[in-house]
Amino acid sequence: MESGFFQSDRDQPHPERTRSILRAHPGVRRLCGHNPWTAAILFLIILLQIGLAWGLGGLGLGFWWLSILAGWCVGAFANHTLYVIIHEAAHNLIFRSRAWNQWTAIIADMPNAFPGAAGFRVYHLKHHAHQGDYRYDADLPNRWEGRLIGNSVLGKVAWEFLFPFFQLTRPPRLKAIKLWSGWIWANIIWALAFDAAVLFICGPNGLLYLVASFFFSVGFHPLGARWVQEHYTLDPLQETYSYYGPLNRIALNVGYHNEHHDFANIPWNRLPRLKAMAPEFYDHLKSHRSWTRLWLQFLLDPRYNLFSRVERVRSGQ
Repeated sequence: MESGFFQSDRDQPHPERTRSILRAHPGVRRLCGHNPWTAAILFLIILLQIGLAWGLGGLGLGFWWLSILAGWCVGAFANHTLYVIIHEAAHNLIFRSRAWNQWTAIIADMPNAFPGAAGFRVYHLKHHAHQGDYRYDADLPNRWEGRLIGNSVLGKVAWEFLFPFFQLTRPPRLKAIKLWSGWIWANIIWALAFDAAVLFICGPNGLLYLVASFFFSVGFHPLGARWVQEHYTLDPLQETYSYYGPLNRIALNVGYHNEHHDFANIPWNRLPRLKAMAPEFYDHLKSHRSWTRLWLQFLLDPRYNLFSRVERVRSGQ
């Protein structure tokens, strides 16, 4: 565990469970589709974040600490939901048009301060197709990353604070995946232009609020437990976990992760219905009820580290 991932020569569990559910409950197919109302949620959150950035920016540089506090208490939740919307767009679950989904993701990425939506789409779809394959799955940490962080509380705290930077180190190892495209450049230009506008109109405190919101939404925060919840495990026989706690209400049901991997073409608002239609496939699986509890367990329990993942190995590899 401390020097390598759990090893598995089995196929990932989701395709077979998908086929079994469809045989038992063919009506599940009706849940597949799009939810354009997700775009309305997106614009409300963007208005909220711009309004808070403007309000905090008007307080003056002496209130920089308030921007960070507001980023933890409010902005992290808003930006996390925007990240879920980027995830929905990556699967083309908002509009029928792929281009419309791409633009929706780029717009949702604006308050994140750092462009990442277009790249996320590329690597996340590979994660679904090659879950646990070190050569294709950027969701799997680097081996050197796991050795560097180790089992210590301090190491795991540092990893959460710097999580976006560690993510940037993973794509270079995936040699078979092409990243750069027109969408990547559009994402970068759009994000930098938005950052410049926020800095000019709202001032440094406003931009600091958005930066803090971004880092807390994916890192050192109870919301950061989402990344642990999805595929970190102490039981190698189950590599994907769902979360069924109350924060799903503001996180657009992103906790329904087993359900999402089984049916990536079902939008967020229908995932609870999938679980209700096929309880015999989900009720027996281990799940989480509290991101806060899991966040603290990950930090404090030495059994958890970055190697608490299943790596899919193939014969001759």
